[in-house]
Amino acid sequence: MATPTDNRRIDYVEFNVNNIEASKAFYGKAFGWSFTDYGSEYCEFDDGRLKGGFTTLGTPRPGGALIILYADDLEAALSSVESAGGTIVKPITGFPGGRRFHFSDPDGYELAVWTKN
Repeated sequence: MATPTDNRRIDYVEFNVNNIEASKAFYGKAFGWSFTDYGSEYCEFDDGRLKGGFTTLGTPRPGGALIILYADDLEAALSSVESAGGTIVKPITGFPGGRRFHFSDPDGYELAVWTKN
């Protein structure tokens, strides 16, 4: 049940994917996410703080809002993304307050990972 502190905050992120198992393999290997399957067309993911879903009910649409993950060790996260089969589309660069890189997942979604260091 939602609480007043949940108002106007990101609550869930959903990806339309071609292959749920491939998405689970990528995000599980790259970031250690856990998964709950709800049939053959939907899977919920949990990163330990935020939940979302993978579904095959729609068409993958790379682009849209940029989803940004946080990592204490940015270089280790980049290595993990590459090892899981992701493609680095913007290398680690600095910005006021931290550093980040962008990557695309197997379905072409572009995401970023940042750190304060």
